[in-house]
Amino acid sequence: MPPPAPTRKPSHKSTRSHRSTLSLQKTEIHIHVYDLLPPGRISSTLWFLGTSLLHSGVVINGKEYAYGGHDRRGVTGVYWTKPKTEPPGGTFKLDLLHGFTLATQTEIDSIIRTASEEFLGTAYNLLTKNCNHFTSYLCEKLTGRPGPGWLNRAASIGVALPCVVPREWIEPPEFDTADGELLDEDDGRDSMSGDERSRMLRTSDEQPRLVNQEGFHFEPEWDSDQERRRGGSGKGKGKAPAKDAAGRNLPPAERAPTS
Repeated sequence: MPPPAPTRKPSHKSTRSHRSTLSLQKTEIHIHVYDLLPPGRISSTLWFLGTSLLHSGVVINGKEYAYGGHDRRGVTGVYWTKPKTEPPGGTFKLDLLHGFTLATQTEIDSIIRTASEEFLGTAYNLLTKNCNHFTSYLCEKLTGRPGPGWLNRAASIGVALPCVVPREWIEPPEFDTADGELLDEDDGRDSMSGDERSRMLRTSDEQPRLVNQEGFHFEPEWDSDQERRRGGSGKGKGKAPAKDAAGRNLPPAERAPTS
């Protein structure tokens, strides 16, 4: 009768490695996509062709991070808000699970902090450094893969063919019906007055907050909802609309919050 095979003792090293692997927690990285063109035939066609004007944010652990422009030098344009909070004039279109990260919360915070230093509000450019460039950058830092290229297809076409890109691809209309026609302020989609909508905007707890800027809160002082949609500075009548680094008017959806 052969002697019993010797019992192998578990390696402390392999046990530690197994426990270390179990301790790693995957964090989902989602991309939320919003269409900035008014709902209707034109926006539906452009969405189908993959050339719509889009806003996007990266969702991590219950916060949606995005990038916008403002005129405060040296201040980040990266902000966070409650997921699926539609920007002014935007319509939520898609929740895309982009991938996962094994980074700890401390490491994630560090990556976001670095991104906030890279994407300053005054550096925002509608064609070459916009919210979708930020989404791609942050996704690559977290998962090793950049965001999908179709997010910025309209901007890429605008860079390659600046003379033939429709103005609406860069600066979306202010008030529109489903068919893309201008809508008078008196013919609004609901019964709330501009003052009531502005009050709701100021008091909502879903308003965005700049990353690593504790003193900054989104408390706009627009004279009316029309000025808010137009992209005014929020500091009274007569102020020029906010502009990007190239001097283009910034749509309200692409403006970072400032106090």
